[in-house]
Amino acid sequence: MTTSPVSHRTQLAILSAGLLTFVGILVETSMNVTFPTLIKTLHVSLSTVQWLTSGYLLMVTLVMSTTAFLLRRFDTRLLFRSAILCSLAGTLLCIWAPSFPILFAGRLLQALATGVSTPLMFHLILTMIPQVHLGIYVGMASVVTSLAPALGPTYGGLLTYYASWRMIFWLVLPVILLVWSLGEATIRVKAQTTTDRFDFLGLLLLGLGLFSLIEVLDQFTASGLTAGFWGYVAALAVAIVGMSYHLKHTATPLLNFSLFKKAGIRARAINFFILQFSNIGIAFVIPIFAENVLHTNASVAGLILLPGSLIGAAVSPIGGALYDRFGARRLLLTSNTAMFVGAILLGIFTHQLSIPLIVGFYIIFRMGFNLGFGNTMSDASTMVTGPAKADINALFNTIQQYAGSLGTASLSAIITLQHRLSPVGADATGSQIDFIVLAVLAVLTFVVQWRLRADQQ
Repeated sequence: MTTSPVSHRTQLAILSAGLLTFVGILVETSMNVTFPTLIKTLHVSLSTVQWLTSGYLLMVTLVMSTTAFLLRRFDTRLLFRSAILCSLAGTLLCIWAPSFPILFAGRLLQALATGVSTPLMFHLILTMIPQVHLGIYVGMASVVTSLAPALGPTYGGLLTYYASWRMIFWLVLPVILLVWSLGEATIRVKAQTTTDRFDFLGLLLLGLGLFSLIEVLDQFTASGLTAGFWGYVAALAVAIVGMSYHLKHTATPLLNFSLFKKAGIRARAINFFILQFSNIGIAFVIPIFAENVLHTNASVAGLILLPGSLIGAAVSPIGGALYDRFGARRLLLTSNTAMFVGAILLGIFTHQLSIPLIVGFYIIFRMGFNLGFGNTMSDASTMVTGPAKADINALFNTIQQYAGSLGTASLSAIITLQHRLSPVGADATGSQIDFIVLAVLAVLTFVVQWRLRADQQ
């Protein structure tokens, strides 16, 4: 970073937003390994406790969907302060939480913070970094958004096993305070002048649709075709129809879905969605598999992901530099291939998996993810100019977070359904199905990117 012709103040501004995002994502994924403990201590089910992740990500998604408007209307410093205050309040609430509802409320406040800080970080990069250096800076930013999710289980596992799950929140408090002082001194980007009205109806319909889709999965796997299931199906249908009608009749939509008319942006969005779906999903499945099938403790379950996390983090800036030099096509195809290899090996050898095998296969998977993740958004941002860059930022960050939420909910639903159908060995069989699903999705993304490449030649 220091060798590029970018001021130190700009670098520190990006760093402050990045660190706040890192804290939010670290705590988010650290909760995965605490689920068996929380199920016992808070007396809740897996389908309930997974809302600490999927509900958090759903809230982040909704907040991120508003950031195209927020970044045009409000100065970045004000947005940063708001995120810091939400992060502090949520962290304190989680430390104190005597029950699941209070813990969940704290997680939602933390989600508000991450929902603002993540697009803020990318906004600072996209608006202040020259395009010639865009790949390397987005690559560094993707270290934050990809390293934190995989370090989270290690961080959470060690603290849960040797101390208490509440220490997950205690230890990030001083970091939040440090980030506050750093951001106050460096973040200065002014808002653009805008007279757009905020799309409250669009936010309501989007929230209804995203929540209903997750609940459809949860209700079906937990209870089957009950009245509750059909109620959420009806709500989802209302949200889809309502959003379709609304988008045709509003001049200021919450998210600029018209960007999907460009084949290149559409292909990158599909790739981006599946990358994050797979990344957050597998970080949920592997610790559950390790604890419930291999009978490891929370500490070991978290450490399993650490080697892949560190190697993947090292790949991100290298991938960004390769993108600056060679472009996105071959990188994304290589990324999808590596993710397929890692996921299919986990699926084939599920019932023979040991800790070393999981570590090795996960390293392959994570190298593929980190090679493609930052470059996907970088490439999409080059396909638009001016204010549309803020729209791309909001759209892709929204996609990213909901993909993680849906990934956790979907893969959890598969394991829960397997428990209903055949309780014996359900965790192993459900995990195997999850791994195969991720392999199929990797093939799908490969095909989408290959077809785009063929069309552009």
